[in-house]
Amino acid sequence: MSGRATTWLKMLAVGGACCIGGPALVFWVQPTDEELFKRYNPELQKKSLERRYEKQKDFDDFVIQLKDYSKSDRPIWTVQEEAVRKRKEEGLRQDFLNAEEAKSRKEALRREAGLSSSDK
Repeated sequence: MSGRATTWLKMLAVGGACCIGGPALVFWVQPTDEELFKRYNPELQKKSLERRYEKQKDFDDFVIQLKDYSKSDRPIWTVQEEAVRKRKEEGLRQDFLNAEEAKSRKEALRREAGLSSSDK
């Protein structure tokens, strides 16, 4: 073999070792989810188990929203921005209505207190 062929073979061997051995090493060294969970302290394990259902529900809701957004002809991010803006406006509107209702209740209580004190 000539020097050039030997160099190519060495290069292929080293490249193969890097391309195959690197991911294999990461796969071998990386812990599984169960191993990580077992390393948690008991308090964190308990919190994680308690929040598992909540996180799964949040993720499911997110996926359902994405499916709804994808039904539109427009890009998902614009539809999502509009939905966020509408939710924010609705929240502000609801806060305003709640404040108005509280204000009217206060006013009614003041009128009642004024009437009852004048009755005496």
